[in-house]
Amino acid sequence: MIIKFEVYTDGKCWCARGINADIFTCSDSLDNLVEELRDAAACHFEEELKKGKPLTLAIHTRIKVAGGTETAPD
Repeated sequence: MIIKFEVYTDGKCWCARGINADIFTCSDSLDNLVEELRDAAACHFEEELKKGKPLTLAIHTRIKVAGGTETAPD
């Protein structure tokens, strides 16, 4: 099972919104957010995991490196 997340920052914290699962969480760093996503997904899909079903998190985000103008994704 693949669970998709949109990840974004407001400049103060990182947030993740489940696209195909009812999961939302925020954290102070991207690394911490990934850990919180793992915990939240494991809790949300506890029964499926007990049955041995694999769970993969697909994280979609944009990170501006420097300069230039931001454009919409293709």
